[in-house]
Amino acid sequence: MTYLSAANDSLNPSHKSLTPKALVAGAITGSLLLGGCQQAPTYDYIQGETMGTSYHITFQKPKEVDEEAINQAIDKRLQEINVSMSTYMEDSTISKFNRLKAGEPMQVDPDFIQVLQDSKQVYDQSGGAFNPTVMPLINLWGFGSVMTAERLQNPPSAEQIMAAKSLLGFEDIKVSGNTLTKDKDNVELDFSAVAKGYGVDVIAEVLQKDYKINNYMVEIGGEVSTSGVNQKAQPWQIAIDAPIIDSTVTKRLTLAAIRQPSSPNKLRLATSGNYRNSIIFDGRRYSHTIDPTTGQPITGGAPSVTVAADSVSLADAWATALTAMTYEQALATATEKDLAVLFVVPKDGKIHDELPSVKELARHKADPLAYWQIVETPAMKALRAGNVK
Repeated sequence: MTYLSAANDSLNPSHKSLTPKALVAGAITGSLLLGGCQQAPTYDYIQGETMGTSYHITFQKPKEVDEEAINQAIDKRLQEINVSMSTYMEDSTISKFNRLKAGEPMQVDPDFIQVLQDSKQVYDQSGGAFNPTVMPLINLWGFGSVMTAERLQNPPSAEQIMAAKSLLGFEDIKVSGNTLTKDKDNVELDFSAVAKGYGVDVIAEVLQKDYKINNYMVEIGGEVSTSGVNQKAQPWQIAIDAPIIDSTVTKRLTLAAIRQPSSPNKLRLATSGNYRNSIIFDGRRYSHTIDPTTGQPITGGAPSVTVAADSVSLADAWATALTAMTYEQALATATEKDLAVLFVVPKDGKIHDELPSVKELARHKADPLAYWQIVETPAMKALRAGNVK
């Protein structure tokens, strides 16, 4: 499973409403490959839309629990997250904060504080590779959600990049309890690279704490949380797809699977991959992810990065951070920080500008498994082997 989770993934305004619409569905569809997710009478399914993407939930519902009550509880919490963190809502908490002048205090909600804390943790440990104040650089390059050759033909000047970098300032945001201030004007937050992961955590909490549901799988835009067992009474397995540029739901290649360990009986995963939103220009492949430390688009990044962490929010942030590094830097950082990370890279270990497509592989009758390899950190190897403390 490979999903795009770059710094400018957004709580997309293309949807008329960011309010999730929970729908009872007969089966989960989409790009997920979930081991043992065939429908069984004792498991219920919910799907809907939120944060510019879709969500899918599979769970074993206690007989005494009303499914509509669960739907409403999930809708309520997702809407609260949108009201807190959507930069496309003028009256959201984050939009109000972004308009604050230096020194002006503002009280924020507990969800906002938690995501800010998770972001700060990964910001510090990644050396600034994950930075939720990076939007001035994204706007400068004009990437938005689409990479264009036109912008690369006329890149910003070094002076413009330096000016945009001067507007970054995660360390200029101060927290005291639930009150925030900023030390300089024009510092703005964007949680779009971590909000979906946090949304998964929140839904999992609703299921487990509010309704005592211990067997579930929750997914928002490719970020996943599992607990307990699936319909076949087996631990959940999440498949990892090959990063083929034109792969689809029906045309894809599964390279590996991550099985939920028995202890703890949970799995929190996020996957980031820039191959779906990248472009070759002047002989090099550029992703639309910006390295906040250089102000430049990433080249030489791993095509697919999957992270397991204590929360999906942290996994989401780390997947973004590691995608904002070269593959060599990402592997070294993940190993040093003892992160559970699975990289999908070419078999020769080199990051190529040309990536294979489904059509090309079929035309040449090539074996995709001969092209890609899985590279795991020691912590990921231990997790997949079931040796988790």
